[in-house]
Amino acid sequence: MDKKPSADMKKSAAKKQTAKASRSDFYRLRLYIAGQTPNSIAAIANLKKICEEKLQGKYRIEVVDLLEKPQLAKGDQIIAIPTLVRRLPPPVKKIIGNLSKTESVIVGLDLQPAR
Repeated sequence: MDKKPSADMKKSAAKKQTAKASRSDFYRLRLYIAGQTPNSIAAIANLKKICEEKLQGKYRIEVVDLLEKPQLAKGDQIIAIPTLVRRLPPPVKKIIGNLSKTESVIVGLDLQPAR
């Protein structure tokens, strides 16, 4: 007996594959800063610019000011600021600094499209 997948099964598998691909293409970023220092302000601006150019709306940035919420540093093991943490897609990656070296940030976060 020849078992072929039904049209419904093929559609379901295609939907799952599309949903999986779109989830893995979404970036969840958390930037830890300490107040409105020049480095903090630069890191925010640099990150927004990189995300707009490379991720085109497929990202969410959360800025955490450790002067207001110092307890959040422990969860991501933050030892220096500013620090950017890529939480999604896995694996977690971190970059320390004001993110002014754009190419290093792009490489460090794996923002280049797959070739």
